[in-house]
Amino acid sequence: MTCTAVAGTPTRAASVAPGNAPSSITRQPLVSAVTPTLRPDGKKWRLGYLGSGEHTEYPRTLRAIVQGLAQLGWLSTPELPADLSSEQLWAFLAEHTTSAYLEFVHDAWWQPGHFDAEQRPKVRDAVMARLSTLSDIDLIIAMGTWAGQDMVTLDAPVPTIVAAASDAVSAHIVESPADSGLDNLLARVQPEHHQQQVRLFHDIVPFKRLGLVYENTPEGKTYGAVDAAQQVARERGFDVIACHARSTGLTREQASKNVLDCYRRLAPDIDAAYVTLHIGTADTTTGHIAQILRQAHIPSFAMLGSEYVEQGILLSLAQADYAYVGLFYAKSIARIFNGAQARQLNQIWMDPQKLAINLYTARLIGFDPPVDVLLAADEVFENN
Repeated sequence: MTCTAVAGTPTRAASVAPGNAPSSITRQPLVSAVTPTLRPDGKKWRLGYLGSGEHTEYPRTLRAIVQGLAQLGWLSTPELPADLSSEQLWAFLAEHTTSAYLEFVHDAWWQPGHFDAEQRPKVRDAVMARLSTLSDIDLIIAMGTWAGQDMVTLDAPVPTIVAAASDAVSAHIVESPADSGLDNLLARVQPEHHQQQVRLFHDIVPFKRLGLVYENTPEGKTYGAVDAAQQVARERGFDVIACHARSTGLTREQASKNVLDCYRRLAPDIDAAYVTLHIGTADTTTGHIAQILRQAHIPSFAMLGSEYVEQGILLSLAQADYAYVGLFYAKSIARIFNGAQARQLNQIWMDPQKLAINLYTARLIGFDPPVDVLLAADEVFENN
């Protein structure tokens, strides 16, 4: 792992094949119906899943999509067990979902191990073989950045909902917030979301050297919001101090160790840390990151929301209720099944701008929150 100082030098993720659809959209009447309906041939719609790897965000998002579809009347399930992996949750849905309209196809689940780059081409080929030979899958839920990119590489031969991607535009999953670039593709987009987080953090804590931990790969830079942090660094005149924590091809434990080592290396050289998405930042690691930064009296801001603040990170934007996120994806699926083209649907869905703060962490690091910050906080944690 290496640490480097960056003063706003832009980086660009590696381009993913954009597909052969034209770059402009021919606008058509938009289908807004979300009413449960069968396929035109009277059969159920069949759903498949392509994952990027194992991350706590993925089963949580899938669970929210299922709950959204249930709210719209498409299905019902027994109570979903807690703490299931994506594969376990998909198997549970395939076996226990009751629906007259759709089904989760048990063997239509693919994932390249735990973000294993070597498995990725084989998994992608397996997905394409299934979609082109059997033609028995009507929609793919592509979970995470890798999965979204892989469906773009395949030109999204069936309608595809890309969920839980860190930044679908920077990752070249979609062409722009307004246009996915492929007729069968839709991803949730939050324009300038990470830039807004860094600006807010800088408004509250006027740091000069911001620490950033990420894997030095195109995907790692996307997960780490490197371009966003560097953009704001140029605007505001601070430096981004980077530490590269390798994760590709490593176990989750090894990736987590690299992340923690990076934060330890950075701590003496920074006056704030932006805790971004990384394969090594599992739930159990977040508390250790918070502990390292607390001991160094470093203010921190979490990309992923108040869950991290609850575990000891100083600040974040309060996480939108997953029910709303799930309903966004569920309505998109429902509209596609009612005849809408994925590309025609609105991709933009912004989290509410609500602040979360951990006052216990604030006291430990000697940070006295301004009164207006306390008044603006929607979620306040006191735990250690």
